[in-house]
Order: sequence, then C-alpha cells, then structure tokens
Amino acid sequence: MDTPRFGIPEKLAGRMSMAEQHEYLRTRLSRRGVLRTTAAGAAVTVAGAGTTLDTQAAYAAPAPARRPAHSTPAVDGSLVAPFGRHLSYGADPRTQMRVSWQVPFAVKRPYIRIGTSPSDLSRKIGAEVRHLTTPSLNGGRIAAAEQFYVHAGLDRLRPGTTYYYGVGHDGFDPADHRNLGTLGTFRTAPSRAESFTFTAFGDQGVSYHALGNDQLILGQNPAFHLHAGDICYADPSGSGQETDTYDARTWDQFLAQTETVAKTVPWMVTTGNHDMEAWYSPDGYGGQNARWTLPDNGPDPVDQPGVYSFVHGNVGVVALDANDVSYEIPANYGISGGKQTRWLDRRLGELRADRDVDFVVIFFHHCAFSTTNSHASEGGVREEWVPLFEKHQVDLVINGHNHVYERTDAILRNKVARKVPVGERTDPTRDGIVYVTAGGAGKSLYDFPAPDSYEGHVHEQESVPTYHWVKGGAKATETVEWSRVRYTGYSFLAVEVTTGRGAALKVSALAESGERIDHFEIRRGD
Repeated sequence: MDTPRFGIPEKLAGRMSMAEQHEYLRTRLSRRGVLRTTAAGAAVTVAGAGTTLDTQAAYAAPAPARRPAHSTPAVDGSLVAPFGRHLSYGADPRTQMRVSWQVPFAVKRPYIRIGTSPSDLSRKIGAEVRHLTTPSLNGGRIAAAEQFYVHAGLDRLRPGTTYYYGVGHDGFDPADHRNLGTLGTFRTAPSRAESFTFTAFGDQGVSYHALGNDQLILGQNPAFHLHAGDICYADPSGSGQETDTYDARTWDQFLAQTETVAKTVPWMVTTGNHDMEAWYSPDGYGGQNARWTLPDNGPDPVDQPGVYSFVHGNVGVVALDANDVSYEIPANYGISGGKQTRWLDRRLGELRADRDVDFVVIFFHHCAFSTTNSHASEGGVREEWVPLFEKHQVDLVINGHNHVYERTDAILRNKVARKVPVGERTDPTRDGIVYVTAGGAGKSLYDFPAPDSYEGHVHEQESVPTYHWVKGGAKATETVEWSRVRYTGYSFLAVEVTTGRGAALKVSALAESGERIDHFEIRRGD
C-alpha cells in the first residue's frame, strides 16, 4: 500500500508504514522546537479556523466537540503536504460538496482552490482545522496520537458540473506547478434525474483486500459510495467501552488507502460499533465529527453525525446509526431517546411525498436479516425500524456488520412475500423489501452455519437455522426461509439507477475478482 511521503527521504519513506512516518516526523520536528502541545486529555478542538477568502462560497462548520480548546503552533508549511483527501456531499448534492484532508501537523491558513479547469484555480476558500488529540491511556492499550483534519465547505456550486480542486496552506500552494499532480476532481449531482451508478459496502479496515475493492469501485465510475460502518477498525474491540484497545493512527493508514477513490467519489459513511470510540465526546462520536463533514440535516448532527439524508437524481438515501437500537452491543443503546426513529418516520414520509424521488435506499451497520455464525440479525432493528421501512415501502436496505455477502428474498412482516432468485425482479409496492448484507469490504471474513456459501451459491432449502438478538443481549433461535444468496468472499455492491418510464435499481454484487456473484432488479408498480 502506498503511503504519503511528506518531508521524509525517499529511501527511508519506502520502508516505513504510515504510523512510522507519523512518529518520524513528530520526533524530527519536535527536536527543532516547532511542535509543543500540552494536552491533558482526549479532545477534539478547532485549532485555528481558516480565514474565509471567498465569502460568496465559503462554509464554516461549527466546532463539533465539547471539550476545552488548546492551541498548537504551526510548523513550516513547506515541510508539510496534505494527504488523505475524502469528499462528502452536503445536504444538497447538486450544489454542495465537502472536501476533507489531513496534515501531519498544524498549518497556517489552510484553504482549497477550485475551478472548472485545472488551469484556472483562482477561486480560493478558507478551511477549518479540527485537532484530535488522543493521550496514552489504559496502560498503553490506547496509543498517544495527534491528528489534524482540515475541512472546506463548497456551496452554491453548479449542478452536473465537474470541478477541479487542490488543497493547501501557507507554504504549500496546489496551484504551484510542482504540486499540480495533487489536484483532484469531483462532479456535482445533476439538476434533473439521469441514469447513474452508486456503490456500497461495510466493514472495510486496512488491508490489500480493502485497497483492491477501492480500485474496483473506482472502475464503476460511481456518483457516490455508501460505507455502512466499521470504517477503519482503529478500535478492534468494537464494544464502545473505554477499556477497548485503540490506535488512532490506523485512521492515517485508512485515509491514505482510501484517498485514491474518495478524493473523487463522495464517501458517505455511517457509524458502526467499531466506530464508537468511547474516549471522544460526545458518546464516542467526537472522532467521527473530527474526520468527516457529513450532511447536517439529521435529528442531531453533533451527537449522531452518521444520521442524515440526501437526494441524488431520483434516489433518496437515508443513513442511520444502528448503535442507537442495538440489543447485541448496547454501549449507545437509546442515546437519541427515540429522536432518531421519529426523524426516520418523518423523513421517509417526506421522501415518499417527493414526486421526483422514485426510490428510497437506506443504509446502516447492524443487519436486520442475516444468518452468519458471528452476528446474525439485530432484533432491535427489526423491532424499531423494519415496521417503518414497510410502512413507507422502502426499496432497498444495505447493511454491514457481518463480513460476508448475503441477500434476502423480498420480506414483509418477517416472512418471504416473494422469492427473488438471481436475475429476477421485485416490486416493493407489493412484494416487501430486499435486505442486503455487504460486509465483505476488506476485514477478515465470517462464515455461515452449514451448508456454507460458495461463489454464486443460491440457497434453495426450505429453512435455515439461525438466531437474532433480543433485549438483554440474548440470542433467540429461529428457522428462516428468506436467505436467498450467500457468499463468503470479499465483495461490494454496484447499483445502476435508471430513470423515466421503467425506472429501476439494478443491483449487482461483485467479487474482488470483478466477477458478478449476484444480481436482481427493483421496479415499483411493475
């Protein structure tokens, strides 16, 4: 895996991981007296918000955390190159884009340059630095780290337009001919619906399988990508407790790995159990607030940053935080006090009332329906949200959590309403909802109870033994008929969206080899 090489001799950098580069630079620059910090506890703070250089288009996000601020002197900007760029939509993908990146140390006056051609980057907009400090805790189980995330908000963009951008700060100008190779591009959503593709998966982590999936996703030319949580596994325990082991530097590796695609494709994430980093306020989500700028139209964008929605063309997308309703992993159970579920009901009603929205897609982490040996199904999701999905005739639900690919038949009231073999079509207005577990993004894989799955395996047995989680963390055994396709390799989803008469979601599951292992089609009123 390639890692950024910012101010490190080439031969030395080639032998170093991201974490080793991070420590090398810290030691080298500290000796020169350019970095002095006095952080006594874990904090997320704004360490010098960027000056707005273009007041017509600048966006200033509020400080996401609730901890005392401290300042960190900036180093010589010529020693520091940005890395880890990742995009996300604002609430309106036609006119809003959020660009985020990292620098290894505090810098002065960060900014973004933007234009509609690489030769014209005269539009310059100030950016905000979010400083994330992690002290060594729990006898070294949490490694000390400092991270600097930079965010620029772009508003009033033109729909359906390709933009070129470069990120910089005092001492590093992306418009300098020596830095032109660092430019990125993105395209805003069109003003009117047109055909497009989006991709999705969950449970990625840092691995060659994860990197390989990223490259295959880029080859799909998606308009955006949905990440259903368990993003990088800096917390490998995933219990949401302060006793978990944690290494924040895994995020450096992850964002370097993901930059190849996320610098071009909006990377829309939600929150898994491994993303509850308990030592960051509020409720373990302070780290997510520092690293991402997501649409702020959810019920509480600070306390639950992974809850939001957006519309791209004729598809409404809703992201949810299933930690709020999880019986299996209860660290954040009930954190919204029911606010998220009430918002979901209201938002689904609004999307269904929008005549320009043909399809509604929901993604979140914990599986509503799965049969793996590891996590199986989340009863809290079934009880709280599945009735709302059915009430509003949601078209497709995408989950992670289980590190496999599994797809159901069309389900209504916990039973198969229509069998959907590979290549077949379903209609959510009469058949119920298809649920897809797309957790094979890159982390170590799970298995199923016998009979296990193989590439292209279609389950034709009448019933499958499995279980779901109930209140108190107990497992309730059940026998189901809804498990249609199961695959235990690395994979992701690619969804082709068509418009007009006969509008459809054409859903394909692709293995890391590029082979299609499953496909089906969703049409409404067909």
